[in-house]
Amino acid sequence: MADGGELVKATERLLEGRHGRLGASALRAALVDLYEFWLGRGASAAGVDTAEPGVALVAVGGLGRRELVPFSDLDLLLVHNGNSGVGEIADALWYPLWDAKVGLDHSVRTPGEALKVASEDLRVAMGLLDARHLAGDAELAGRLVSAARDQWRRTARKQIPDMTASVRQRWARSGEIAQSAEPDLKHGRGGLRDFAVLEALAAAQLTARPGEELLEAKELLLDVRTELRREIRRERDVLSAPEAELVAAELGFGDRFTLARKLSGAGRTIAYALDVALRSTVEPPKARFGRRPSRTPLAEGVVLHGNEVSLARDAVPAKDPALLLRVAAASARTGKPIALGTLKALAESAPELRAPWPPDALNALVELLGAGEGLVDAVESLDRTGLWARLFPEWGAVRDLPPRSPVHQWTVDRHLVRTCVEAAKLTTTVPRPDLLLIGALLHDIGKGRDADHSELGAKISAQVATRLGLSPADAATVSAMVRHHLLLPHTATRRDISEPETVARVVKTLDGDIVLVELLHALTQADSLATGPGVWTDWKARLLAELVTGCEEVLRGKGFTAPEPMDDEQRELVKQAVASGNGEIRISAHGKVVTVLLAVPARAELLAPAAGVLALNSMEVHSAVLRGHDGGRAGVFTASPKFGSLPDATLLREQFARAVAGTLPLTQRLAAKERDYGSPAPVAPKVLWFDDETSGPDTVVLELRAADRIGLLFRVAGALRRCDAEVRWAKVSTLGGAVVDSFAVTPRSGRIEPGWRREVEQAILAAAS
Repeated sequence: MADGGELVKATERLLEGRHGRLGASALRAALVDLYEFWLGRGASAAGVDTAEPGVALVAVGGLGRRELVPFSDLDLLLVHNGNSGVGEIADALWYPLWDAKVGLDHSVRTPGEALKVASEDLRVAMGLLDARHLAGDAELAGRLVSAARDQWRRTARKQIPDMTASVRQRWARSGEIAQSAEPDLKHGRGGLRDFAVLEALAAAQLTARPGEELLEAKELLLDVRTELRREIRRERDVLSAPEAELVAAELGFGDRFTLARKLSGAGRTIAYALDVALRSTVEPPKARFGRRPSRTPLAEGVVLHGNEVSLARDAVPAKDPALLLRVAAASARTGKPIALGTLKALAESAPELRAPWPPDALNALVELLGAGEGLVDAVESLDRTGLWARLFPEWGAVRDLPPRSPVHQWTVDRHLVRTCVEAAKLTTTVPRPDLLLIGALLHDIGKGRDADHSELGAKISAQVATRLGLSPADAATVSAMVRHHLLLPHTATRRDISEPETVARVVKTLDGDIVLVELLHALTQADSLATGPGVWTDWKARLLAELVTGCEEVLRGKGFTAPEPMDDEQRELVKQAVASGNGEIRISAHGKVVTVLLAVPARAELLAPAAGVLALNSMEVHSAVLRGHDGGRAGVFTASPKFGSLPDATLLREQFARAVAGTLPLTQRLAAKERDYGSPAPVAPKVLWFDDETSGPDTVVLELRAADRIGLLFRVAGALRRCDAEVRWAKVSTLGGAVVDSFAVTPRSGRIEPGWRREVEQAILAAAS
């Protein structure tokens, strides 16, 4: 009988490196050779080689894959053809290992029994894919291995749902390698278990075999796992910070932060590959009567095909620089993944966006950043295919960059994305949600370099904002957000905010810009929530609110601007409408952006018909200004199609006339259109009131901040009409996926009372919800 104690002593000599320390890969190979030699000798002593009928010793798991790391359990299978003495043979093999306290996962089965268990147990089925003959009847072992792989190829597709569920449950338990301070190298998302799933899918011929990038990621995980166990001399797969320092030194990475960045990249590579692989193995849902999946338009050149976001058939990526961003925004908004073929087509042919970006590209970016949780997977898809770096070359400095502070839960790049997710929930709290989202994306972009990240980030963000096509004033605001993103939390938590001098110093630092104060307030909350548990507290929120209130009191009255007065063309069109008694319309187009000038007599409705007709034709309103003049009213709407071409001007005129006359059923038709298009991210709308900012005591400004959706302006106009609120003028702004709409309103009868305000506010919030 073989002596298990000799195996343990020999293993210890290898780990101690008495004859020279072996590298991680060489150590694994030496362990495989050692265990094979010992098991071969033990099998021979137990009678495996001479047994009749035949018996074979088969390795699975790490030994089967020739990837044995220190202190791993041995996964062994004793296969036989009905040999009555197999129990004695097994005892002779297993007892020396048990006596030496070597971890052992063992079974004794006939080929038929092994295949039956594999058909019922996914873990066993995948384990047999690594099966390898060690000793005894090689033909018997070969038949089992071949039969197990054939069975897997036949049945694997049916087991995909169970496999996917198992993978996601494991992720929920073990977290993500790329975003964990203590990554689980084996079970975490992007770990060695995930790589085994990839290999199993490839063995079933459902996906291609892992390529060089994936193999390198796997090798790094194996090396780290090997060195971790060699250092601590026991079984462990979770890498803590003290152990990471030792492992990093052994693998030549300098420090644990460099190692963490490498591990993050490896984990993301494997995790993304598995996401794509699992998705590609699921057959797309069939439409009724077995037809192909429908193609639902999501944006210009973008459709939902089955369960994936894809390019429309007539989309030409090479001629449409903003298409990439519209695809990503549609994916983030719907929560549906981008089809791999679409990503490849965009990577191969999408042109680089030249500075300054066109307005439709900037608008798509803001919509993407404001999409909520769907942003994370959308950015990951772009980043893994090189498309995100094409949009933001500066991202390379923060990609997979581990945090230096233990309170940070995420790598810097993921933290920036998570900050956008949190900021999207706050877009109704600020007058410029577009700048809030861009500032959230860039606030830590200066990290990863030997400089103050706020100051360097301010310079980088100014360049990025200018490249995106923001105006000089807006680019300066974004730069100031990045430079001062720590000003409010540091002041609120480290200074006496009851002192007027403290408030005055903050106001002076921010150049008396109340919009910047509000943006920094929201950014601070989003940044804290995206940092980690316990960073944003009630105490911190209360201090921030008190400081910001003090700043607003100093700057009161500087946060609102009314629209410009009418020009000559608008006054002339109003004159024609008053003379004819009908609505008048003029349309001009610049590319795919259309300016619609509408005029009606004072007694006719303008806002609701105009907004409804534009929404009915899938026109996204970017801005709108309504003013009254000399017995009539005019509205200037700037809009562009969400997808497809511009609607026919004659059709718009005809529909507008019918809508003003009340013969076009806008409410019903828009409700059906919204059901088809889907809902925006769930952000609670907010109504603000501004007094003393219009002429006359009976007029007040109402500002709505809400998530954009089809027909929103139409429903708001209807709500105002039902509350007998006359709109004296309106100023509408669509900023990505959010709107900031201002209305100067007055009661059609009576005075402005608190009850009337409550009624109007409730109606507006209901319309926007």
